[in-house]
Amino acid sequence: MKNITDSFVSVGHWPSVGSFEFNTDILATNPINLSVVLGVLIFFGKGVCASCVRKQRILSTIQNSEELRRGAIEQLEKARARLRKVEVEADEYRTNGYSEIEQEKVNLINATCDSLKRLENFKNETLFFEQQRAINQVRQQVFQQALQRALGTLNNCLNSELHFRTISANIGILGSVEERTD
Repeated sequence: MKNITDSFVSVGHWPSVGSFEFNTDILATNPINLSVVLGVLIFFGKGVCASCVRKQRILSTIQNSEELRRGAIEQLEKARARLRKVEVEADEYRTNGYSEIEQEKVNLINATCDSLKRLENFKNETLFFEQQRAINQVRQQVFQQALQRALGTLNNCLNSELHFRTISANIGILGSVEERTD
């Protein structure tokens, strides 16, 4: 035991440079010390190395997750850009559609107004035509009644001589009208 402590305590004592000694003390030799240190390192290093492997796996998983996240963010941005584009197109279609609908509405209203004006004009023309026809029928009836009354009065009042004189006077009037026109 004393040799072990001596080898650790006498750190300041080094053999001279040019000499070579063979140390027979097993506990004080370097291979044993090295093997103990290596054994301790291996024993405790297994956990360290296993944790290093775990750490590497965790780090690679994190890196993969980061890459997947970046890819997902890129896809999300692309999808958002497509969505904005589609929304703009939809707004354009909606606006154009509303404009077209409003234009069709105005055109339909104008066409309906024109049709109503034509129908009103046709109605007025028809009413005027029917009024004129009714007035003409009434005139004809009044004229026929007046003519029948006049003929009835003439037939009652006229005798042959008066009839002959009236015809002669009318012939004379017609003759004088005929001379003026020539």
